[in-house]
Amino acid sequence: MADDPRRFLRYLEAERNAAMLYRALADTVEGERREALLELADIEDEHAAHWVDKLTSHGLTVPPPPTELDPTDAALVARARGAGFAEVLEHLEETEGADAGMYDAEPEAPAFMSQDEREHVELFQQMRSSLEKPGSAMTLLQSRKAVSGGESWHRTDKSGTVRAAVFGVSDGLVSNTALVMGFAGAAPSNSTILFAGLAGLLAGAFSMAAGEYVSMASQRDLFRREIEMEASELREKPEEELKELELIYRAKGLDRQSAAEVAEQIMADPKTALDTLAREELGLDPDELGSPIKASVSSFLAFALGASVVVIPYLFFMGQGASTPAPLVLAIVLALIGMAVVGGVVGRLSGRGVVFSAGRQLLWGSGAALVTFAVGRVVGIAV
Repeated sequence: MADDPRRFLRYLEAERNAAMLYRALADTVEGERREALLELADIEDEHAAHWVDKLTSHGLTVPPPPTELDPTDAALVARARGAGFAEVLEHLEETEGADAGMYDAEPEAPAFMSQDEREHVELFQQMRSSLEKPGSAMTLLQSRKAVSGGESWHRTDKSGTVRAAVFGVSDGLVSNTALVMGFAGAAPSNSTILFAGLAGLLAGAFSMAAGEYVSMASQRDLFRREIEMEASELREKPEEELKELELIYRAKGLDRQSAAEVAEQIMADPKTALDTLAREELGLDPDELGSPIKASVSSFLAFALGASVVVIPYLFFMGQGASTPAPLVLAIVLALIGMAVVGGVVGRLSGRGVVFSAGRQLLWGSGAALVTFAVGRVVGIAV
């Protein structure tokens, strides 16, 4: 049976079914997860093309591609649509794990195909990990593509700068909009509202910057401490660390001998060993532990940008009269537009969905502004 070319039919069917499944699942999510699933489908198509060539070269008839999912895969997609993609990740990981070694003993399969199958397992593991610990380490699939030129769906932010910027804009926009609306409800002069908005902008921006710096610096210190402890164990207990590395690679799908050889090769260089253990055991990249200064500056500028949306109209209308409603109306319009845009960006980055995230941002942001406006109006009348 090992020499029977008809075994290629089984491989072809498996690859085609997998490609169809991943594309169907991609329709249930958005953002990076969607693009990752489509990338996986393209890889499965490449594998399928290889088996088509093999069947053709042996004079065997190539069956037409499937037009619909098999019942098991269809049920999986239905579950993803109903309960969410997160509910099927464990099943995908288990299925890929069971098939990870399908080409290990196949002489007609290129080495990269076996590696691809193992990387698929790693990808689903990282997807599950990202739901529990956002910002987890880059997957092997992403690493390989990044080395070869990167991917459109791979947008890691190891320094935390982008994360701080996006949420800084959101916080600045919502908090200062609520503050300005509160003052506007009390019906003071436009110059008073402008002063309050500028004060809120500066106070919030400095507060965000200080908090982000302390948070990122503390996280960086913790990560460094973990790496130092790992380095100490590497010096004092090299045999135990060697065994840990071997177990890690066996868990990834390598057989005992291959895992032992890889572990020994890595341990031969202490620097490489520490770097590998930090990545594989701790889930850390020693070269990218986050920059407190960058995150702090990013938070300051981002908060100020978001907070300025409702302040700018009052700057433009300073000489138009103390009680003209024009700046308030413009501030409300700009704030709503800003909330929709920021919410959409957050949805795009998180994969939750642009429309959903934009709507959620609008709901909570405008709700906060309405409440503070009402409170300001009550206080203003009372005073």
